[in-house]
Amino acid sequence: MPRPSGAGAPPGTGVPPRCEVPHFAPVRVRGGLLHPGRLARHRRRAVAAGLAVTAAALVAAGPRDADRSRGHPGGSASARAASAALGDRPVRPRRAGETVTAPVRIADAAAVRLLRPGDRVDVIAAEETVSGGEARVVARGARVTEVPEPLEGAGDGGALVVLSVPRSTAAGLAGASATARLAVTLW
Repeated sequence: MPRPSGAGAPPGTGVPPRCEVPHFAPVRVRGGLLHPGRLARHRRRAVAAGLAVTAAALVAAGPRDADRSRGHPGGSASARAASAALGDRPVRPRRAGETVTAPVRIADAAAVRLLRPGDRVDVIAAEETVSGGEARVVARGARVTEVPEPLEGAGDGGALVVLSVPRSTAAGLAGASATARLAVTLW
């Protein structure tokens, strides 16, 4: 019986002889790697698109009336003239719950030293009258945003605290501070 060529034969004798690989043209695949120039062009387009989207978002989130002065709802003369032409309608009505920061001078400086940013307080106005004092709550649940350091040599004129309150409450705080001594109660 004849022996198979791989069994018992020395290693390497069952391997076919070497042959040359024929020459062929390189295979080009569409959409493969980009050339450096094309890659840079696509990157520039992506950056330009990103900047355009960012600019559009900033414009949409920015102030509605660029001509209005900070802190003055009436704005400049041209804004007031435009408002009058629209029939005294505000360009952008304010929401009632919109909060603003209001600096408030509290009569008792020692009480202000107890406050920290993030605390909730009630602001109480104590009217000074001849027949005694009447107290009323001016702001409920106002959030303390800042407690500035007292100025040196300020005397006993109270201490300043910055509160975050609704816009309508800020107007009441300003009016009460002109006619009464203000105090705070910590929640």
